[in-house]
Amino acid sequence: MKADLYNNKNEKVGTVDLPERVFGVRWNADLVHQALTTQLANSRGLSAHVKNRAEVSGGGKKPWRQKGTGRARHGSIRSPLWRKGGVTHGPNPERNLSVKLNKKMREKAIFAVLSRRLRDNEIKFVDAFGLTEPKTKIVAGILEKLLSSKRLNVAIVASGEKIPRASRNLNETKVIDPKTLNVYDLLKHKLILVEKEALPVIEKHYHATK
Repeated sequence: MKADLYNNKNEKVGTVDLPERVFGVRWNADLVHQALTTQLANSRGLSAHVKNRAEVSGGGKKPWRQKGTGRARHGSIRSPLWRKGGVTHGPNPERNLSVKLNKKMREKAIFAVLSRRLRDNEIKFVDAFGLTEPKTKIVAGILEKLLSSKRLNVAIVASGEKIPRASRNLNETKVIDPKTLNVYDLLKHKLILVEKEALPVIEKHYHATK
């Protein structure tokens, strides 16, 4: 399986061999949706918190005797029925909203997204970005040539430190290490740029088969 290879001036310089089990997978919408919802659920941060009846103050004593007053019986002013009482079933940061997904299923979902985007001509393979220093201006100029656009809505799959540092101030640009591919970032951006050196890393790191 082959694809065109470009340099950092957007000039075609040859072809690159792609692993069939990574870029030749059929589309599986259900699996991709499951992987995406799992990732989003696991990234949620809970901060909302209300006090339940065990956490509000007061209520150490029964408000009035059980019988003989003509009023309803109550055991504590901490009850949710009372003003300033505890809240029932309110949000709590200790809730566990994490969802588990089998590792091979997650990898197959990643392969399905990569294969679909390759078929839709939304992946471009780059020989090397050739950054001499981690400057935002330099990487922005390279991306403008590769994307033929001023809008740099792109995910870059590459190793090293220079590209992540240089791309930090580009709002719509995301640099992904080839060992940390995920469905959300691969779907979010308009184009995916994959550096040639990242391909053997991907093939070696992910073990799922077609």
